[in-house]
Amino acid sequence: MKRREFITLIGGAAALSRAAGAQQKGKLPVIGMLYPGPTDVPGAIGFYQGLRELGYTEGLNIVIERRYGEWNTDRFTELAADLVRLKVDVIVVASTSPARAAKQATSTIPIVVGGMADPVEDELIVSLSRPGGNITGTTFLGPELIAKRFGLLKDAIPGLSRVAALWHPAAYGKGTMEGILRETETAAQALRLQLQLVPALGPGDLDGAFAAMNREHADAFIQLPSAMLYGEHKRIVELAAKNRLPAMYAAREFVEDGGLMSYGASLPDLFRRTAAYVDKILKGANPADLPVERPTKLEFVVNLKTAKELGLVVPREMLLLADEVIE
Repeated sequence: MKRREFITLIGGAAALSRAAGAQQKGKLPVIGMLYPGPTDVPGAIGFYQGLRELGYTEGLNIVIERRYGEWNTDRFTELAADLVRLKVDVIVVASTSPARAAKQATSTIPIVVGGMADPVEDELIVSLSRPGGNITGTTFLGPELIAKRFGLLKDAIPGLSRVAALWHPAAYGKGTMEGILRETETAAQALRLQLQLVPALGPGDLDGAFAAMNREHADAFIQLPSAMLYGEHKRIVELAAKNRLPAMYAAREFVEDGGLMSYGASLPDLFRRTAAYVDKILKGANPADLPVERPTKLEFVVNLKTAKELGLVVPREMLLLADEVIE
């Protein structure tokens, strides 16, 4: 065989190999990821961990198309429609608001939502045990834990009388937000606390929100559930430290970055469990038949170093109750 013919043969074989590889890649399952903010939510690390545990490797046997909503609800609709046009095999959504956009975009592509507040009240599903439709996932118990958070905060701060509640009005559907505010007001009244509701529509409102807390002389604040507030947790903790405001948060990530305390579900664990839903759906399961999972464990985390910086002495009884004490 002549050298030129040999080179031509090898080149043709390489081209065929590349074509076969491209064809094989085209057959890989495609996951569409829809995030509400400009980056992955912190808890999403659990989803990727869950995929690895189930044997999935991005680019090898799974393809992931990521879209970011920049906290803009109008953009959620555009991005959800984009994923539908791509004909992804399953859409994975972080939080309720983008999930509502995904539901409007498709009734046939399975949707798995990590970290819903009240999916029934938000009309995403029919019931937790039998979701119906094309949506399933996990819930972190939005309104149900608010009273417990207020109680822990009061126990930690002797003489507490004025509490601000930092909330994101567009975090969830109307019914769920009304439920969250109702639980907040009821909990404050039961503990005889003066309540100040402080809204933040987006990250740009956070400085003003803390200024409002200072004007009303809040003794502390409680962070109500919200994907946006969760995504901005580092900045919120910095503003709390700057204004010397003790706080009760909804997720441990705040406390790990210097917040005082948190009580709630492990969001990385909830997202890790969403990977199992994706695996089942890719193997043929119907999301309508996959019950929405509630947290199996709630974590109470205290940052003792932050307490000392704020001049607080956390009662020993509380420290014994804590699942983790950061020193």
